[in-house]
Amino acid sequence: MEAQTTDNLKGTKILFVVTSHDQVGDTGKKTGLWVEEFAAPYYHLLDQGVDITIASPKGGSTPIDPKSEEPESSTADTKRYYADQATQDKLNSTLLLSEVSEKDFDAVYYPGGHGPLWDLAEDPQSARLIESFYQNNKPVSFVCHAPAALKHVKSHDGQPLVKGKNVTGFTNSEEDGVGLTAIVPFLVEDMLKENGGNYQKAGDWQPFAITDGLLITGQNPSSSVVVADHLMALLAK
Repeated sequence: MEAQTTDNLKGTKILFVVTSHDQVGDTGKKTGLWVEEFAAPYYHLLDQGVDITIASPKGGSTPIDPKSEEPESSTADTKRYYADQATQDKLNSTLLLSEVSEKDFDAVYYPGGHGPLWDLAEDPQSARLIESFYQNNKPVSFVCHAPAALKHVKSHDGQPLVKGKNVTGFTNSEEDGVGLTAIVPFLVEDMLKENGGNYQKAGDWQPFAITDGLLITGQNPSSSVVVADHLMALLAK
């Protein structure tokens, strides 16, 4: 999918919602936001003239998953992020989720990391925010573990928002691959299926994203740019 021009999206306002959670269950291991899933869409959209605001459940500093900072996870976008002090400062001074409103934005995007499985998945303010965007005909987008935030989100009829919709997210086999199947509170793939979603996937770690109406979901970290492209395509319509 070709990127849109700056003239299409200049001045568009997008809310990024990131996790505040930094622990992997009771293991003592650290988790949080996966840098690539933030940085790739952030710069992809920023370079098109998009105005980005960042919020989180607790506000303030966002925990970073240390594994996402390792050399094997490094990409051009993560390198750009670590050379960009202004954006690092922005990510460390996020707004409180309770203080933002759908009315001020054109779309919302949730990056992943394991953190959302614990906080955003169970956050009623987050669920209401997603419902408000969707009901007001604005795109809602998620990648990797971030579709966890859809767990309790409802349609206008009270059914799960994902019911009957084509969706994707971190696969059960990918979770097995990182050795956390027995530790995470739930598996994203299973949750989406249990909520009635028409779950689809590509091969493990392959870029893959789906748009179904206003709902955009991506499978894994390598899908973050694809999700951004899908979001830009919806906003440019």
